[in-house]
Amino acid sequence: MSTNLATQLREGTKKAHTMAENVGFVKCFLKGTVEKNSYRKLVANLYFVYSAMEEEMERHRNHPILSKMYFPQLNRKQSLEQDLKFYFGNNWKEEIAPSPAAQAYVQRIREVSENQPELLISHLYTRYLGDLSGGQILKTIAQRAMNLEGNGTAFYEFKDISDEKEFKVNYRQTLDTLDVDDAAAAQIVDEANAAFDQSPELSCLRVLGTFSCSSQMLR
Repeated sequence: MSTNLATQLREGTKKAHTMAENVGFVKCFLKGTVEKNSYRKLVANLYFVYSAMEEEMERHRNHPILSKMYFPQLNRKQSLEQDLKFYFGNNWKEEIAPSPAAQAYVQRIREVSENQPELLISHLYTRYLGDLSGGQILKTIAQRAMNLEGNGTAFYEFKDISDEKEFKVNYRQTLDTLDVDDAAAAQIVDEANAAFDQSPELSCLRVLGTFSCSSQMLR
């Protein structure tokens, strides 16, 4: 049994993390350059990814390993729906479609869920810990850059988590209790790196919840 999966994930994804930090639209975000049309496309892409991930986790909620990582208070689908309604209107479902990158990401999530469910841990790790890290700061920057007044950034609001810092500590501790051997842990790390590489405009959320300066980057 591997007893330091959280550390292995952190150390094993450092290179991918650094590469994501150097993507152009991360730098744009840090400069406060957030273009609303590009951001709403990103929100749409995230909706498809998180919907798939959360559906698969619900499917495996009684799995001997994944059940320990089942934290519905982390779910983002409903928050993303609020944001999509704000950006696209009441008919938002008819207005959005996943980008090819988002489609590929969703396909990968479905694939690992069907064939090797433990690898969903990789996607939970890259997505949710990134969302919890710096979410309030990102929310403030996005609201300021796009002149928002309390709407359009529900994605970063974890209303069911009272202490995000404490939750992250507990989350990492839970990772270390999972009944996975060293070989499985290595596969989980590899899958986390693949999550970064497969979809840069989404995976950069692991770094700082990135936004694009150019809608061309989200096609």
